[in-house]
Amino acid sequence: MRTILLAAGLLAAVAGTARADQRFEATLAGHAILPAGSFTPPPADAPPGFATSGRFTGPGNLRVEQRGAIPGDTGATHGRRPTGLSLPFEGQPIQGFSGIKPVAGEPGAYWVLTDNGFGNRRNSADVLLMFHKVRPDFRAGTVTVERTIFLSDPNRVLPFPIVTEATPTRYLTGADLDLESLQPVADGFWIGEEFGPFLIKVDQQGRVQRLVATKLGEEEIRSPDNPALQLPASPTGTVAFRSQRSGGYEGMAQSPDGSRLYALLEKPLFRADGQAEGNFLRILEFDTARGAWTGRTMKYRFEQGGVSIGDFNMLDDRRALIIERDDGEGDPSLACGEGKTPPACFPMPARLKRIYLVDLQDTDSEGFVRKIGHIDLMAIRDPEGLSRGNGDRAAVPNDRFTFPFFTIENVAVVDADHIIVANDNNLPFSAGRRLTAADNNEFILLRVPELLRAR
Repeated sequence: MRTILLAAGLLAAVAGTARADQRFEATLAGHAILPAGSFTPPPADAPPGFATSGRFTGPGNLRVEQRGAIPGDTGATHGRRPTGLSLPFEGQPIQGFSGIKPVAGEPGAYWVLTDNGFGNRRNSADVLLMFHKVRPDFRAGTVTVERTIFLSDPNRVLPFPIVTEATPTRYLTGADLDLESLQPVADGFWIGEEFGPFLIKVDQQGRVQRLVATKLGEEEIRSPDNPALQLPASPTGTVAFRSQRSGGYEGMAQSPDGSRLYALLEKPLFRADGQAEGNFLRILEFDTARGAWTGRTMKYRFEQGGVSIGDFNMLDDRRALIIERDDGEGDPSLACGEGKTPPACFPMPARLKRIYLVDLQDTDSEGFVRKIGHIDLMAIRDPEGLSRGNGDRAAVPNDRFTFPFFTIENVAVVDADHIIVANDNNLPFSAGRRLTAADNNEFILLRVPELLRAR
């Protein structure tokens, strides 16, 4: 009997090990860069004023008309290191990719989504919302922007006021919506948004077709930036909301048959007492044919040190890739300490930057999806020396490449062996590659066959 029990225990241990989160190696297969200072002119029929962007990024969000009058820096958390770029800018910034998906039928081309502008709705009223078709050339190390689509609401679908309310074209700005995730479909695109948070359907020209409020069961979930909310007249009054600011749909996956969207919140929801409901995120299922939430929800558990997710895309009908990250930026080899202070070091360097493979059909009794395994973006193998520069770092092996950015918000499957990953460079407020230079938009091609085959 004791022998049988030992054998059963051994089998259980083996099964548990097989189901445990595993770390897989990632090897750099290509590195392409779109410079930080990449801009596009506004559409010819846009209202006057959009030839300049970033007027409201200075103290108090007060208007500054003189281009280049506001120096960019990394903010207090990251040591107020100068980034070398100053606002306002001439043109509209292409920067800040926050969602990626291959273009159907065009190998090597990708849809990428530019997020709401300069970080919040108060400073982004002169930033036009857009997404692009781009083509990274990993041999040359360059990225070509082949097409730009600006979002608009000419059919007056949005039920709340927008910045260009009285114009015929009704182009949308970063004060209206905060776009964070993108899924192309046959007749347009689904977009996950953070101010609502909302799901938004647009046609192939970027015109809004539908707006969907978020529901968890019968409860509508709102963020503090939801346009339906306003401050109470009394300073002791409160406003009820459950989604954190900048905590909406940073990631949104689509089932291979297009029948379901899986909208993943970036940050935990609040409970009624104002505390986060736990160290996990909600995944909500949406039926695209019915245009309604199904009521099915799942949970994604953070690792120790994880605070946000960056992107979310399916591999097949049950497995998906999710970027999990901390709020750090910069290589840990140049961490501040022992007399080193910014801008000569990184006060909060990047440590947890991972891509997880999860199984949406394998949930535990509490609804948590199973983490199958992950790759570490801070320890990418580069045996062929394919990187276009490792930036500022010290005492790191030359055959190791890191992706030490504050926000890494793009991951998609390329083929059976490769994925593509890109950062959101938060122009001009992030400097993770170099101590005092604004981050570029970097695309990396990673060979990860073991990760993509894991189950």
